Amino acid sequence: MTIHRDFFQVVECDACGMVQTVPLEGDGLFCCCRCATFLGRFGGRLDLDRPLALAVAGLICFVLANSFPIISMSMSGNSRSVTLLGGVIELFLGGYELLSGLVLWTTIWAPLLFLIGFVYVLLPMRLDWAWPGRKRIFRLVLFFSRWGMLEVYLLGILVAYVKLADLALVAPGLGLYGFVGLIFVVAGVMAVLDVHGVWKRLGGQEKKLNDGASMCSCLVCHWLGNPSSVPGSPHCPRCGSVLTHRKPNTLQRSMALTLTAFILYIPANLLPVMTVIHFGRGEPNTILSGVIALIKEGMWPLALVVFVASIVVPLLKLIALTFLLVSVRIKSRWRLKDRTLLYRIIESVGRWSMVDIFVISLMVALVDFGAVATIEAGPGATFFGAVVVITLLAAESFDPRLIWDS
Repeated sequence: MTIHRDFFQVVECDACGMVQTVPLEGDGLFCCCRCATFLGRFGGRLDLDRPLALAVAGLICFVLANSFPIISMSMSGNSRSVTLLGGVIELFLGGYELLSGLVLWTTIWAPLLFLIGFVYVLLPMRLDWAWPGRKRIFRLVLFFSRWGMLEVYLLGILVAYVKLADLALVAPGLGLYGFVGLIFVVAGVMAVLDVHGVWKRLGGQEKKLNDGASMCSCLVCHWLGNPSSVPGSPHCPRCGSVLTHRKPNTLQRSMALTLTAFILYIPANLLPVMTVIHFGRGEPNTILSGVIALIKEGMWPLALVVFVASIVVPLLKLIALTFLLVSVRIKSRWRLKDRTLLYRIIESVGRWSMVDIFVISLMVALVDFGAVATIEAGPGATFFGAVVVITLLAAESFDPRLIWDS
């Protein structure tokens, strides 16, 4: 039976490496038939209007979220308010340059560059203009989408609001409404975005069906073909990324990063992350003591969220990564699908551990009333931020297709 190539598309699953075909008739979301990993949206006409409109709306919400305070606080006749950039500045002035850079990147730069790059790629595509560098920009757009943590910052705002509500009068600012709108808009862009369709529209080589084991998939744009057929160096002919059968040195890099995170996890939980000075008396707080304080105040649900996100998730993520690395090293065939699911969970939940860092940036900027009340960041916050970033890099360095190579 002859099947016309225009009626289907050949893709490789990023999680298990299985090459399979998806039909292009209609419009649907497809998952891998072996490990159930989401493959993407395929088929139908490429919709550029909705994601482009959402991206423009996102830029408007971004301006509103950064032009007005997101939260304000009043105490003893004095009031203070904080913007997204305000928390970053206070951390920088307090001597925590790396921590302030991390907050700046995840809450301002990554979302902004994502939206600007998205408009830069889709607008000329919609108007049939040929703008330079669109493939490289779209590669960066997909990278920025992984590092924006707006929804985690919103949880940090909620935690800071609850912690400060007993000390003073706390009220949401106008910028908070723009910030919430920005979260929904960015989520909407990712929901309606047809990544495969955009790459296909940007141009590239046709898929080959008869190359067998010699086929190689680009992890960025999902181009699938034989690297030996590409002239010159083994780079993807569509997006320019380096083509490799598996991520190079994936086990060594992931293990080194995981071990580093294990070491940094100890001072991150032993050293104080924040010091609250009230009428001249200060008491350093670690992550665990902050959870205990929430429990004493009767805020069990919030204490549970912070405990899980800041203590349980980083530790379990490191243990799970170690388990995956060891199982791949010994070429285990035990429960391949479940181990792939475990990796997807690790990849998705690690970002929520940033909630404590965002709470610290907000409270340091808000509570600065001299001798009455002041909050200062502690050295444990820097270690904890390093743990979160390193575990994210360790999960990204790991190649889950190695699980199925056995």
